[in-house]
Amino acid sequence: MTVAKLGAVVLDCPDPRALAGFYAEVLGGTVEGDGEWVDLKVPDGRTLAFQAAPGFVPPAWPAPEQSQQFHLDLTVEDLDAAEQAVLALGAKPLDTDDSSRSWRVYADPAGHPFCLCAC
Repeated sequence: MTVAKLGAVVLDCPDPRALAGFYAEVLGGTVEGDGEWVDLKVPDGRTLAFQAAPGFVPPAWPAPEQSQQFHLDLTVEDLDAAEQAVLALGAKPLDTDDSSRSWRVYADPAGHPFCLCAC
């Protein structure tokens, strides 16, 4: 028996609407809400939520002295095409040089790490 069901993954950020818009372009779905809390309803029915965090400091990656807190693994079919798309949307490369791997690491516009994975 489970105790709970996962409702949403919530990302703290300085501008919830803007970051929800970034992920809507990457994952699809619809953005709902304004202000302090915004939901992104992705096509498979899951929710990714964004919460305003005054004084937000983005996680560092990689930084042994500082936790990245969490990251999203986003599955893609074509790493190169997906990379071009997320960079055009405002992502920043963090660890993308090793072309032999099936994954690459980026930061979203608020600084949260995420991986594109052709796994």
